[in-house]
Amino acid sequence: MEHIRDAFDTVAQEYDAQRVHIIPDLHQYYGAAVWAAIAQDNKPAILDIGAGTGLMSALVLEKFPGASLTLLDISENMLAVARLRFSHRDTIRYVVSDYSRSPLGGPYDLVFSALSIHHLTSDDKRQLFHRIFTALKPGGMFINADQADGETPLFQQMYLDYWNDFVANGPLSEKEHIEIIRRRDTLDRNEKLSSQLCWLQECGFSDVDVVYKNRTFIVTVARKG
Repeated sequence: MEHIRDAFDTVAQEYDAQRVHIIPDLHQYYGAAVWAAIAQDNKPAILDIGAGTGLMSALVLEKFPGASLTLLDISENMLAVARLRFSHRDTIRYVVSDYSRSPLGGPYDLVFSALSIHHLTSDDKRQLFHRIFTALKPGGMFINADQADGETPLFQQMYLDYWNDFVANGPLSEKEHIEIIRRRDTLDRNEKLSSQLCWLQECGFSDVDVVYKNRTFIVTVARKG
């Protein structure tokens, strides 16, 4: 995971400004993840896995302002940006760690992740889903806004073409566009959506569904019964 840490340490300062030009319909995408979250407590304990600069966490706190929140990320530079974002809050804990290997803590009412877990290998994804299940309270939810491969080579290529066209037609420079593709080709290890849903069900999650899908960008929700 060191190469992933180094890659995101490098882009930490520009990360937020670039997101809206890299991810189609970013606000609807993240908004669907927050919309799907149900907490049994008005002050829920929440974990953000691969929290980065805190983009997802900021939206989560708008819905659950009384939450106690743990931001977990491998990149110290990314979390440094998050610390500035939430400098006015004292209910946030920051953990610099490789979540594919380190303890998750808990128990939590909600576990979120946004555009992070797709960097893991298949085995690490499956093991992480199990560990998230264990870290959740009964009735807790895991919401994952991430990427998924197309179910067939045809749709996979269509998804990539759509994404490339979106970035190419935005305001980013050609150099930035090339760097985005390089990072994607180097760091991303996407899985099919069908596989991810099966893995969540294997863990024991009772309610598993997809609440958003825009080609490769998906939001899955899983509740621990």
